[in-house]
Amino acid sequence: MNTPRDPLIGARIEGRYRIDAVIARGGMSTVYMGLDLRLDRPIAIKVMDPKYAADAQFVSRFEFEARAVAKLKDPGLVAVYDQGVDGELAFLVMELVTGGTLRELLGERGPMPPHAVAAVMGPVLTALGTAHRAGLVHRDVKPENVLISDGGEVKVADFGLVRAIAAASVTSSSVILGTAAYLSPEQVESGNADARSDVYSSGILVYELLTGQVPFTGDTAISLAYQRLHNDVPRPGAAIAGVPPEFDEFVARATDRDPARRYVDGFAMAEALSAIAEDLDLPPFTVPAPQSSAEQRAAAAMYAQRGEPLIPAAAEPTGALIAGQPVPGSGQPGPARPGQATQGAQPVVPAPTLSQ
Repeated sequence: MNTPRDPLIGARIEGRYRIDAVIARGGMSTVYMGLDLRLDRPIAIKVMDPKYAADAQFVSRFEFEARAVAKLKDPGLVAVYDQGVDGELAFLVMELVTGGTLRELLGERGPMPPHAVAAVMGPVLTALGTAHRAGLVHRDVKPENVLISDGGEVKVADFGLVRAIAAASVTSSSVILGTAAYLSPEQVESGNADARSDVYSSGILVYELLTGQVPFTGDTAISLAYQRLHNDVPRPGAAIAGVPPEFDEFVARATDRDPARRYVDGFAMAEALSAIAEDLDLPPFTVPAPQSSAEQRAAAAMYAQRGEPLIPAAAEPTGALIAGQPVPGSGQPGPARPGQATQGAQPVVPAPTLSQ
């Protein structure tokens, strides 16, 4: 059965941005691969559901958040180039990161050893810290919003989108915005968030990278979110062998139910992680991009449609792990290749998402 062609493929937004291929779809937006015709530059274009373009409150907040993020300078942040409304389309133009998401990497390789976790989270936390010092909060830190380039760069995407959606009049006040598996207790209880809320979500992310699973599970997104009001995040070392106690303590502080006891912002958490890496003598590591990603499939479809040869994928980055070989700092075998079972590890199951 053939998938219906997206009506926006080939369209030109504001006469400047050509939409070439679908990368990913969510409940509230679609991300496309495209081209800035004026600068001849590949780009990613996030197009919101048409109902948002007609919402004045959303458009105002969307514009404000995009301008704020565009001012930030950090190699760990996906660059924002432009935003606007063209007819029924509210859109955001961003840097195109050729590679894939951290979710896709987790799905391929499973749990990560400590030195790989440090390599992923270092750029994520400094990027969050840069935003925190500028007064911005992400509110939706999760593997889907962390991108890994073919060159091993780690970047955080989608700053400010949750806040813009929350401002929309079409958004129900009863909806918890964010992703249930990663929300902080205060986001669940009151909807409020600050830098320490991102710290909590980052702690959940560290737990998942180490164990291959999120700490809380539930039948519904709401029940999953509310568990953190009454339960502490367990030690990663209790879920999978070989996790150093320093990482157990790191996760415990980041996910303390009392925000006052957490790291104050992304920079503080990054400094703590750096100290742990130094104490454990963790080796440097280049994070590999997923071998099969939505972005890669979108590129393949685009080139096939044009009858052009697909650009070869980059070679695996230096320092990538070989499945089955011991890895430093954990006493555990390396992550599995696609199709290879990882003994003792839990399968990675995508967390339920309340907003995209």
